[in-house]
Amino acid sequence: MTSKKLDTFLDKNIAELKSLGMYNEIDPVEGANGPTIQIDGKELINLSSNNYLGLATDDRLKKVAKEAVDSHGVGAGAVRTINGTLDLHLELEEKLAAFKGTEAVISYQSGFNCNMAAISGVMDKNDAILSDELNHASIIDGCRLSRAKVIRFNHSDMDDLREKAKQATESSDYNKVMVITDGVFSMDGDVAKLPEIVKIAEEFDLITYVDDAHGSGVLGKGAGTVKHFGLQDRVDMQMGTLSKAIGVIGGYVAGKTNLIDWLKVRSRPFLFSTAVSPADAAASRKAVELLMESTELNEKLWENGDYLKKGLKELGFDIGESETPITPCIIGDEKDAQKFSKRLYEEGVYAKSIVFPTVPRGTGRVRNMPTAAHTKEMLDQTLAAYEKVGKEMNLI
Repeated sequence: MTSKKLDTFLDKNIAELKSLGMYNEIDPVEGANGPTIQIDGKELINLSSNNYLGLATDDRLKKVAKEAVDSHGVGAGAVRTINGTLDLHLELEEKLAAFKGTEAVISYQSGFNCNMAAISGVMDKNDAILSDELNHASIIDGCRLSRAKVIRFNHSDMDDLREKAKQATESSDYNKVMVITDGVFSMDGDVAKLPEIVKIAEEFDLITYVDDAHGSGVLGKGAGTVKHFGLQDRVDMQMGTLSKAIGVIGGYVAGKTNLIDWLKVRSRPFLFSTAVSPADAAASRKAVELLMESTELNEKLWENGDYLKKGLKELGFDIGESETPITPCIIGDEKDAQKFSKRLYEEGVYAKSIVFPTVPRGTGRVRNMPTAAHTKEMLDQTLAAYEKVGKEMNLI
C-alpha cells in the first residue's frame, strides 16, 4: 500500500502549478535534435536546444563515436579511479586543456556534476562563497553541498560584490573565500563582468570560479568567456560542459595541475560515478578539434543570433539585455508566456516558455536559441510566426 500523504502532497502541488501556469509539459522529440525537430509527427523549427554549433548531429562526430564503440565498447566499465579511465578520456582532457589555455583539465559526466564536484571539493564549512544571485541551479546546489557560507551578491553588481568581499575577508570567520559566477547567464544572455570580478578577487585574495557552460563554444571565438577577456592565467577554476556547443554530453573543470590533481582524489562524482562512454569522449574530442581548427561555426552562430535578435527587436518585442545569441522574448505573465509558446508551436516554431522558478515571478519568457545550423529561411519563418502571434495577443 502506498503512502496517502505522498499522494495528497503530489496531487495538490501539481494541480497548483498547473493553475499558476508553472507546470512544464515535456515534449518527446522523435529523431535527432537539430535545427528542425519532429514532435508528435509535426516538423518544427527548433529554437530551444543548447546545440549552439549544430554539432549534435554532425557527421564527423558521429563517425568517431561509431569507431569508439567498435574499439572500446559502449561503456567505460568503471569509475575513473578504478579502471574506468580510458585513453580516450586522457586524450579529451589534453585537448580541452590546450583549448582553454590551462595547465590541466578533469572531465566529468555532466556540467551539473562538475559544479557539485568542484565546488564541494575545494570549499567546506569553514569557508564562504560569494555567488551571483542569478547563478545556475547547479552552482547553487554545489554551494549547498560544500556547506560553506553562501553570500549572494546582486546580479553583476560590482559595488555589492566588492563590499561583501571586503566584509567576508576582513571578518576572519572564513579560511577561504570564493567568488563564483556564470560566464554567460542562460536566461538573459548577458555576460559576467569578469575583468572587474578578477580585479576584486585579486584585491581580496578570492578564489575565482567561472561556470562557462553557455560561454564555451560561443564567446572567445569558441574558447569561452575567460579567453574572451584574456583572463585564462588569472581565473582559478573554469567549468564547461560538453553537452551544449560541443554537442555531446559531459563536463570539465580547467585550471592548474595541482587543482586537477586534488579534484581527482577528492571530488565525489569523479570517485563514485562511472565515466562517460567511449563514444562520448571521442566525439567530444573531435568537436574540440574542429573548434580549434576553424571559427566558421562560431561565426555562423553569431550571424544567426544577430539576425534573429534584430528582427525581434524591430517587431517590438522586449528581448532584454542579451549580449549573446541567447535571445529571450520577455512576456511577463507566466500563463501568457506559456500561451505564446503554444501558439508558436501551432505556427511551426518550437520555442519553449521559461517561467518561475527558473526565472523570477512576473518575468515569464520565450527563450530563443538560434544555432549555426539554422538557415535564414528558418529564421524568417520564425519572425513571421512571432509577428502573427504577437499581434494576436496584443504584445506588439
